[in-house]
Amino acid sequence: MTSSIIEKATELEAGITNVSSSESSENKIERVKSQLEWKPSEDKTYMQNFLESFKRVELEEIDPTLSVAEKIAIKTARTPLKKKLKNRHLQMIAIGGAIGTGLFVGAGSSLSTAGPAGVLIGYLISATFIICVVLGLGELAVEFPVSGSFTTYANRFVDESFGFAANWNYVFGCSISLPLELVSASITVDYWGTPKKYRDAFVALFLLVLIVINLFGVKGYGEAEIVFSAVKVVTIIGFIILGIILVCGGGPDGKYVGGTMWKSPYGAFVGKNGAQRFKTIVSVFISAAFAYAGVEMTGMAAAETKNPRKSVPSAAKQVFWRILLFYIISLTLVGLLVSHKDPRLIGNSYVDAASSPFVIAMENHGIKGLTSLFNVVICISVLSVGNSSIYGASRIMVSMCESGHIPKWTKLDYIDKKGRPLMALLVLLGFGIFSFIAASNKQDEVFTWLLSLTGLSAMFTWFGISLSHIRFRHALKAQGRDTDELWFSAPTGLWGSYYSCGMIALIVVLDFWTSLWPYDSSPNAEYFFEDYLSAPVFILMYLGHKIYRRNWKIFIPSKEVDIITGRRVTDIDVLRAEIAEERAYMATKPFYYRTYKFFC
Repeated sequence: MTSSIIEKATELEAGITNVSSSESSENKIERVKSQLEWKPSEDKTYMQNFLESFKRVELEEIDPTLSVAEKIAIKTARTPLKKKLKNRHLQMIAIGGAIGTGLFVGAGSSLSTAGPAGVLIGYLISATFIICVVLGLGELAVEFPVSGSFTTYANRFVDESFGFAANWNYVFGCSISLPLELVSASITVDYWGTPKKYRDAFVALFLLVLIVINLFGVKGYGEAEIVFSAVKVVTIIGFIILGIILVCGGGPDGKYVGGTMWKSPYGAFVGKNGAQRFKTIVSVFISAAFAYAGVEMTGMAAAETKNPRKSVPSAAKQVFWRILLFYIISLTLVGLLVSHKDPRLIGNSYVDAASSPFVIAMENHGIKGLTSLFNVVICISVLSVGNSSIYGASRIMVSMCESGHIPKWTKLDYIDKKGRPLMALLVLLGFGIFSFIAASNKQDEVFTWLLSLTGLSAMFTWFGISLSHIRFRHALKAQGRDTDELWFSAPTGLWGSYYSCGMIALIVVLDFWTSLWPYDSSPNAEYFFEDYLSAPVFILMYLGHKIYRRNWKIFIPSKEVDIITGRRVTDIDVLRAEIAEERAYMATKPFYYRTYKFFC
């Protein structure tokens, strides 16, 4: 069996990398990959097939004479991860992937820090560059649906040292997100008067659910996200409708709210002068980064999507509408219904089950019954974001082990016959042990530390995505190619990625300033490291890898960048013909349909 798998893997590799192949359509690659896929034997019992499914998929060794970059490209391109995600899975991952405790609970910290107007400014500015990031990622993910997604792109298009730091940064962020979400769950169950001694039991329950979901592989992840995302989307839409009614005075108390919370004595901003208000808005960027974290998951899922060419562009474009509807509108209503001075908000006094600004908004205006339901949704969000963190980080770990950024003896590149990265999943679930801090009296401090660490981590991830897109476009031009050969070209183009890189770099610098000199206190070492620890860690990993490899180049020269290995389509002439045909077909459609397809 092993020899036949090796032969099929060799054929698969040839089908991906050989540009002049006679059978050059996507069908060849899909046919070979379907042959490589393991299927249960009818001659064996269910238990025998179940146990055999955990055995490792063995692939042929890579030619040792190839360069490091070439080995990484081939290994990540021929990954045995299963392509089980369908369009409906990716659409729901795109719609609900970033809706979690960062919005439902963490937004309260932003509101108390910057006020209702400061929150909107911070989230809107963050949204402008995040849209550029996701569209650039969509372009790369369609062309290169490889293991590791955006962190693999950093290795190939930017530099191996940058890819090393980006890989560890993302794993670090996802590993922290898991206990962070479970700590949030322990806070939420307090709403129903759950004794503190039972908090660990709820943490264990949530971990068990995540383990079961991931045992079903990528299809289990996709189906779970459909359910989780549907619940979250319905809840947010319901809150928006309820919020509009309450603002207009349709609540049980019958009071017209309007813009009361934006006026004296509350105020639209926090701070006594312009400088202080500017600092509070800068601090919102990090909270917004934590809330938006997860938008890049559509690119990660491309390697396990049946038809990324169709589903990934649509999912990437939906980021604009998702942010507009789920974040900006809902946060506008929260700012109208909740005072930024409310002592129940995170940052004003303490953290408990009522810290969610959405729950506070309902309680303040006489809506009692729905608060319990909303807290149930927060618990579901915990499972969703925890599930996404495990999914994303496990795939990155596989890519890192394949790339040599994690030692081979760790076996983190172990993928079984059902396409599950077992060793990586076990390591990540082990991080869930840290969530048992929920029983501690210091859980609010833990929440604040983890929130800050993961927020800045997301900034580095997005910077790496946009920089990879810039380097890919430069490589195309340097090698005499152009965007006409791309299945999907980001509507924001090359300049959108330049804009996102510039904005992220500016925010990281400004965050250094506000971390060192907070608006409401003197310089504080504890506050600085609490808010900015991941930046020096990223720099040290980057420089450490440079020194170890003795690689002093900042970027891989554009003419040397590998833009062939792992590409889904192998015949450029056929590709261009199909794109021209699609454009001609689109030209026959009405203007409103073309407009809809451009944005959605």
